Amino acid sequence: MSQRRSLIAGNWKMNCLRADGLAIARGLAERAKTKGELACDILVCPPATLVSDVAGVTTGSAVNVGGQDCHVAVNGAHTGDIAAPMLADIGATYVLVGHSERRADHGESSTVIRQKAMAAHDAGLIAVVCVGETEQERDLDATLAVVNGQIAVSIPEGASAVNTVVAYEPVWAIGTGRTASVAEVAEVHAAIRAELTARFDDGDGFRILYGGSVKPSNAAELLAVPNVDGALVGGASLKVDDFWQIIESCA
Repeated sequence: MSQRRSLIAGNWKMNCLRADGLAIARGLAERAKTKGELACDILVCPPATLVSDVAGVTTGSAVNVGGQDCHVAVNGAHTGDIAAPMLADIGATYVLVGHSERRADHGESSTVIRQKAMAAHDAGLIAVVCVGETEQERDLDATLAVVNGQIAVSIPEGASAVNTVVAYEPVWAIGTGRTASVAEVAEVHAAIRAELTARFDDGDGFRILYGGSVKPSNAAELLAVPNVDGALVGGASLKVDDFWQIIESCA
């Protein structure tokens, strides 16, 4: 079995003005420097307005910085959008693509998400491809069909364990306080692993993160589930103490 290094990623979503964002970033960078060798990789994905500043204050630390989205094109008449090379240019090394809030709020299809992942790869960024089912889809017992379908279309042929991370986020557990049970997480992550290993030579090396109301109180249990190689954290990533406790939950 591949020895996958865990990744704890924080998605700040549309939160933080400059002072607050820099305070979080500095707090994490200082703790990382003090701690020394860590058992996992750390990633924060601030709003686009803060990527450059956060990258600046975390330089030289174990904290990586990513964007929350990118456009499929490298430039052009796309008002309000950000190209992957622009993110790379200001210090990002990762970018989220296909988050459920992008799929729902902006109507992004898995085909578009694949194109965004390709754009990320072309820019030298690691794409964190998000997948997950809605509450209605779970109630219809369609979870695995939905997630496998998203995996099949959203992840491009050029993906590898080096340039791609998968994040499973059951939509019904994002920001609701509800968390999937250990059995539910294990079932979906095993199915994702099977899809990746069937399609990619290094499929066993892909990191699969769990997201959906991850917090200090449940992080250790979730991170101990087979094929869970880290977490994509929402609200708890906005508090240095909470996010750090999750980081320290990595074995």
